[in-house]
Amino acid sequence: MKTKRWKIAGINFDHFHMGDLLRYAHEHPRAEIVGISDEQPARMAEAVRKGLVAPDRAFTDYRECLERTKPDVVILCPAASKHGEWVKKVAPYGPHLLVEKPFAASLKEADAMIAAMRRGQTLMINWPLQWSRSMQQAHALIKRGLIGEVLNVWHFGGNRGPLFHGADKDEKTPAEVAKEKPHSWFYKRAHGGGSLLDYLGYGTTLGTWYQGGRRPLEVTATVDQPKGLEVDEHSIVVARYAHGLSKFETRWGTFTDPWTIQPQPRCGFVIAGTEGTISNYDYDPFVTVQTRKRPQPHRIAAPALSAPNQNPVQYLLHSLDHGKKLEGPVSLPISRLGQEIVDAAVRSAKLKRTVKL
Repeated sequence: MKTKRWKIAGINFDHFHMGDLLRYAHEHPRAEIVGISDEQPARMAEAVRKGLVAPDRAFTDYRECLERTKPDVVILCPAASKHGEWVKKVAPYGPHLLVEKPFAASLKEADAMIAAMRRGQTLMINWPLQWSRSMQQAHALIKRGLIGEVLNVWHFGGNRGPLFHGADKDEKTPAEVAKEKPHSWFYKRAHGGGSLLDYLGYGTTLGTWYQGGRRPLEVTATVDQPKGLEVDEHSIVVARYAHGLSKFETRWGTFTDPWTIQPQPRCGFVIAGTEGTISNYDYDPFVTVQTRKRPQPHRIAAPALSAPNQNPVQYLLHSLDHGKKLEGPVSLPISRLGQEIVDAAVRSAKLKRTVKL
């Protein structure tokens, strides 16, 4: 095993998940955060305050950050519509890139991101649900053949809204949310805002993982039109495959956040196969299963995750250390197909009709 010490930089703090990703890097025994960068110094203040990086390593110019710190890995958390732009800016400096979900605002942008990477550079799209024990256990049971061939996937994903919480799920008050809402990229169409682009990729990407990489034939989508907003807060998407239908629903405005109290409907997946069913909900330490041999729903424990599958930084560095290809939702083939379904859903909602991929 190699003993390389990995130099990591975090660039663009549009998405609050940057704080979580920097914490994972800070906790890794062989990683060092050598720099962070954002055009707005205030957005970097929390990372400095929490001791994740020294004050003199916070830059307002990403080029200065890259040139002075020469990172091996860069974590990117720009607004959804800016993923392609920032990958093109940073990739020429040579680091491996970890981009926070979603993949991109469009399939065209996702393909441009792939094309911007040089030979030997790794591009990883982080889907936080991949690091959930119930999600991993569901996939392991499917792979083992417990429920036969997967026929249908249902996903419900969301929370009270993207401004109600920050890094490490630190809660904000309704007054703070109301003040931030008019200025947040999450609520601007041109920046890739809306619940569909924020959450649909979870369902379509992990759904693709559960279905063994199979591709749907067509997609039908509808979104709400909240008064006073230019983006959706609720979407329902149906994908028709050769083997059946799957449904993916996104929601900003759940009654409670799933990491505190699971709302109704519960956030997570229900998966039906030829020989049984699995339900795996966010943050549960178990999955619930039915099989032909044991049709009564029963729980199967989801073991606590172990290295290198506990978080995205750990997994990426392990893969780089050992020269392994990325697997699962964070890999480009699975993430790209998830994005293709999202693209079709966006077109369907706009045209108000079913569209082919």
